[in-house]
Formats: sequence, structure tokens, C-alpha cells
Amino acid sequence: MLFCCCDGDMCNQNFTWDPQPTEPPPHKDHESKPVPNTEQQIITMIVSISVPMLLLLIVLSSLYWCYKRRKLGYFNEVPTLDPVEVPPPSPNMRLRPIHLLEIKARGRFGAVWKAQLKNEIVAVKVFPQQDKQSWQTEQEIFKLAHMDHDDILHYIGVERSGDNLQAEFWLITAYHEKGSLCDYLKANVVTWSEMCRIAESMARGLMHLHEEIPANKADGYKPAVAHRDFKSKNVLLKSDMSACIADFGLALIFHPGKPCGDTHGQVGTRRYMAPEVLEGAINFTRDSFLRIDMYACGLVLWELASRCTVQDGPIGEYRLPFEEEVGLHPTLEDMQESVVHKKERPLILETWRKHPGLLSICDTMEECWDHDAEARLSASCVMERVAILSRSLVINSSTLIRVDNTSESIITKESSM
Repeated sequence: MLFCCCDGDMCNQNFTWDPQPTEPPPHKDHESKPVPNTEQQIITMIVSISVPMLLLLIVLSSLYWCYKRRKLGYFNEVPTLDPVEVPPPSPNMRLRPIHLLEIKARGRFGAVWKAQLKNEIVAVKVFPQQDKQSWQTEQEIFKLAHMDHDDILHYIGVERSGDNLQAEFWLITAYHEKGSLCDYLKANVVTWSEMCRIAESMARGLMHLHEEIPANKADGYKPAVAHRDFKSKNVLLKSDMSACIADFGLALIFHPGKPCGDTHGQVGTRRYMAPEVLEGAINFTRDSFLRIDMYACGLVLWELASRCTVQDGPIGEYRLPFEEEVGLHPTLEDMQESVVHKKERPLILETWRKHPGLLSICDTMEECWDHDAEARLSASCVMERVAILSRSLVINSSTLIRVDNTSESIITKESSM
């Protein structure tokens, strides 16, 4: 560190060095720190705790309020209906103390329950969430003017149960203990008078459904309606053995000057599909859809005739239409092959034709299921034919008055009854 710049020996004896200590630089650990503000820390902590707690309290209070309102809405197990979903709201929509008693049937669109509404026994058809559209269609049909008819199932109201994916939609109607015509014929036979009563009321109900009724002072305009799933399962029997038509989940309303709305024609139950439905050749007009119903009506008449006691010979077990031809679970291709290509129809036994009245029913059913849709009978024609048969079957125990199928006139024919 030191450099000698003198000459001669021992020259550094005269050199002295007296270094002075310097002040050491301050260490990092000894740097001054800010004094913490204790009051500000306390305030921050209080705010950070109290604000979340306040928000949580508000959320819990809101949930409790919603729960109480919902609980009151479902008191006594009564579901409620959101009136916005099905305009216009029905005047009959209100909380109903309904108690489901027993399941009576299961179908494509849900289950039918026997239920108690106050002191009245009613039927409740329960639709799951995925079949909400059918529930809406049914109530739309029932709410049409002039639909309060003896031969149409009596409508009481609708309700809704549950939320979101658990939602169920209830259709409340009159209850008929005898159930569907199909189920009744499986376990019972019918007399001639019972068969005529069932057939006449069934055809009258179908005629009323198909009919276009102008508005009057009491009711508004009723458009024509096609059922599109007419079958013995959808015909219910009342206690007096008259029939009423039910299940309008696939029905179409025909407003004048408006398209029918649904352009998919291949719907319904395969076994009861008309030839033009099976081959996808429907003319999308009102009359075309009504004639499809009449084809199915002919098959239901065949079911009735097969279990009628006036046929000559033993009565066989109940069979569905085309059960012998295509079995119990036919595919669409099976029905197309049988009905469209082979032009098969359910077998009419010769023993049926030996009874003059049953002969007339056989002629009627054959005209209903004619392959040519335009040749089929109307519901009003079927009703008139059966009405004449039921009113004037036997005169003096030897004379039968029946309808001549070609001229529609009434003739007198000698018979050995």
C-alpha cells in the first residue's frame, strides 16, 4: 500500500504512519424500520371479517324467505302452475289438495293415477319433464270452446309439481272405474246393446272432435280437431257403458286459414296407423288427418265385434288388431308389409256375419279401414248407422231394421233371431 521514493540506506527510519480509524458504514440489520400503525390494522381486520359475514347473512335470509314461500305454495302436497308457460291462464288453476291413491295405467306420455280431490275421486295424468309439450297440447284441446261434451273426457284442471329436472306436470280429469275399452275387453265380453252403446257414443265423441262449430252467444268458435292416436286404449268406459274419448297429446287443431303447424305425419301407435301414414304419403290437409282417425275407428269396432256375445259360436280371447298377422310388438316395417303391401286387415269371422246387426257393423268397419282414404266413412255416418241399429234391432222378434250400406236408407229384413 506504501511506496518508498527516497535514496540511501535506512531512509525509511524517518517515516512515520499513524492511520486514523474511520466510522464503519451502517449494517443492513441496523437500518431504521417504520413503526407499524396498530389502529389501521385493527380497522382492516374488522372490515375484512364483517363484510363477508354481512353478505352471508343476506344470502341466508334470502334463501330462507324463498323456502318459506315455496313451502306455503306446496302445502298439503299441492303443486302449483306457472301461468306464464301456458297462456292464457285457466280460470280453474288454483291450489288443489290432491292425494294420489293408486296408479292405474302407464302410457307413452306418463302414468295415470286414481286420486282424491277433496271429497271427489279424480284421475291425474302425470307427465314427466320431457313430455311437457304433450301436457300443454292436451290442455289446449280441452280448453277449446264446446269441448265440455258427454263423449269427451271431462277436464278439471292442470297443476305442476317440482322444479327443474324433477318437475312433473299434472292433468286432472274425471275418473272412470271401468278404465279403457282395451283393458275392459281383455277381461269382459259385451252384449249387443252394450256394444251399440259403446260404439255409438265413441263415434259421437269422434264426430264432435272432428266437427267445426261456429261461435254462439254461450261459447266461442270450435275448430276441427284430429286425434291422431285413436285406439281402444284412448277410449274410456263410463259406469253406464257409454264411452268417452281421452288422450289428446298428439292432437292437431285446424284453424281456418292457418297451417296445422305439425308437418310430421308419422305419429301415433303403429298398430293403428293408416296405410298412408305407414308409407309417409299424407296430404297435410284437415280431411286427410280426420280420415286417419276413421281408419283407426274401424279397428276399434273390430275389437268390439270380436268380444260381442251375439256372434254365432264361441267367443275367442281378446286380441289386438293385427295381433295374428304381426304379433304383439310389430316394427314399422312389419306394419308396412302387412297393411300397405299385402293390404291385410284384421280377420272378420263368418260367424259374425250370421247376426244381421253384427253384419252391419262388419260392413261399417270395412268401409272405415278402406285402403282409399277418400272412400272411408265419416264419424257422423258411423254414429248414425250404429244409432239406428241400437234403437230398432228387433221388432216382433222376427224383423230387423238396419241400414242399407249402399243407399243409406232403412230397410226391413226377415231374420231368424
